[in-house]
Amino acid sequence: MQKISTFLMFDGNAEEAMQFYVSLFDDSDILQVTRYGPQEGGAEGSVMLATFTLNGQTFMCIDSNVEEIFTFTPAMSLYVQCESEEEIDRLFGRLSACGEVLMPLNRYPFSEKFAWVSDRYGVSWQLNLPGESTS
Repeated sequence: MQKISTFLMFDGNAEEAMQFYVSLFDDSDILQVTRYGPQEGGAEGSVMLATFTLNGQTFMCIDSNVEEIFTFTPAMSLYVQCESEEEIDRLFGRLSACGEVLMPLNRYPFSEKFAWVSDRYGVSWQLNLPGESTS
């Protein structure tokens, strides 16, 4: 069992985001979804708690039942070590679609190919393709 898991709080689109993320990575699956029922404190049918894996790593998410004054921030991001140029290009295209590019996909002094994006749900992702000297 993984001791520490990333926990993502969404505003009504947790299931959509979770399905999107699972579609991006091999060895990924939705493990469990508990939904709010009638008069349980959240919007009926929304995600009370869900657990999913991305490339074998466990994540959790919810739909907040309270209107929050905060959202995701790039101060915390998911860092992905890509194994090929095809993988980083594909992830960049999918994650940046309807999102925001914080650092364009490019070669940087610290990486053969790197990008930083905020996806359509506001979650921040750093994508890295290490080179010979940066791995």
